[in-house]
Amino acid sequence: MFLGQYHHNLDSKNRLTIPSRYRDMLEDGAYVVQGFDGNLIVYTAPAFEQIKQQASQLSVTDQTTRLLNRLIFSTADCLEVDKAGRILIPDFLRQEAGLKDEVVLAGGGDYFEIWSPERWAEQIAQLHNPTAISQRFAALKISTSP
Repeated sequence: MFLGQYHHNLDSKNRLTIPSRYRDMLEDGAYVVQGFDGNLIVYTAPAFEQIKQQASQLSVTDQTTRLLNRLIFSTADCLEVDKAGRILIPDFLRQEAGLKDEVVLAGGGDYFEIWSPERWAEQIAQLHNPTAISQRFAALKISTSP
């Protein structure tokens, strides 16, 4: 499971070093896609395959399905983790996410996200409002009970 937050820098060739805890979960490959909030999302190969399978079940005659497919598949790129544990983020995705020198990697359970520090700070600000959080998440009914 991808957990925690990490601050890393892109090197001069725009490669990003993946934390070793994350690297172990990317042994079978990984895919990066444009996220839903001005970020990037990195999925393991099996997780991306599951998304592909679920998307293939949807009707392409539905406009929302086509938009989702465009968002996911036209922005997707297969990542290779080099021997030093780095990935190369495609230029168009770096620009889309506003990534420059420093980035934030944030665990998302089955995936991790890549954020610019500025956009990540906006997300954190939302999480620091206890009233808004409890109201927003109440409908999800998350529980530790089965």
